[in-house]
Amino acid sequence: MEKRNRRKPQPKGAAALLARLKASPIIYHAVLIVLTVVAILVASSILMNVVTRHGTHRTVPDFTGIRIGDAVRLADDERLEIIINDSLFVPAYEGGIVLDQLPKGGVEVKAGRKVYVTINSVRQKMVQVPYVAGRSLRQAKNMLEVAGLGIERLVYEEDIATNYVLAELVDGRELTPDSKIEIEMGSGVVLKVGVEPEKNSVIVPKAIGQGLEAAKSRLWEQGLNIGKINFDEGINLMNQKDARVYRQSLHHNSGASLGDAVDLWLTLDVKKVDNSSASSDKRAQELEQERLEAENHLRDSLEQAETANNAGGILRSLFGGSEQSEEVTETDEDEFF
Repeated sequence: MEKRNRRKPQPKGAAALLARLKASPIIYHAVLIVLTVVAILVASSILMNVVTRHGTHRTVPDFTGIRIGDAVRLADDERLEIIINDSLFVPAYEGGIVLDQLPKGGVEVKAGRKVYVTINSVRQKMVQVPYVAGRSLRQAKNMLEVAGLGIERLVYEEDIATNYVLAELVDGRELTPDSKIEIEMGSGVVLKVGVEPEKNSVIVPKAIGQGLEAAKSRLWEQGLNIGKINFDEGINLMNQKDARVYRQSLHHNSGASLGDAVDLWLTLDVKKVDNSSASSDKRAQELEQERLEAENHLRDSLEQAETANNAGGILRSLFGGSEQSEEVTETDEDEFF
């Protein structure tokens, strides 16, 4: 049988290219490295798009004024998540209405973003009033604040224990250690506090720059009442927490009597607060200087008075002795004759 020489078929296309690369190990491995790096970069890009939801931005709807159930459904449609962050009780709105949100409506966010909302409670939360009689004013104030309550009014009565709570009243009724009274969160109680007549003075603290609750707490701690609270135009229940005191009726660092009331003015204008704070600090320094000068003047007067009394005592001692000697001499002379 006649044998025929058969040629081995040669690879074509990609196979031929791969064969040529394998024939040169250095080039082959270099190409493998480049392809591996490219694959990693492509995979990372795809993964990053999945994680960050690239290209899936959403415009946050305005949820304020609608019920929380409707807000949740609307958020689901936009692939957003509603989180109830806080609740307030605003009688002007129905219960369950969204009062505020963060981020605000109209902001561009990525899908899946959480939107934190504040809703209106059906009714104000009720809390039990802690019994604070027999404690210092500072301790009583702290206990009330922890319970979510405040001080309606401080009433000072003469007593040997200055700034100690003598009695606690709710709606005119005095509490006892066994009292189990609940009132609305944010309400205040009346505290009767003792004071010695000679310890009735206090230095007014600085409320300017503080939020309303912080300002109240600072004034209560010093034994002062809260007078009229005045809000600038544009402040409402929703943004009230951002307002700051820019004026107080009794100057910071001035003298007052325990139980005096301090009126407060609040604004959202940061520049207004900063300017008022600087002016208040300047006035406080002037008051401090005046106080030091008055104390020095009083001390000098007392020292002068003490010096005068000492000098008078010496003179009385001297002249009193001479008169006595003269009386004795005259007596002796009478007896002699």
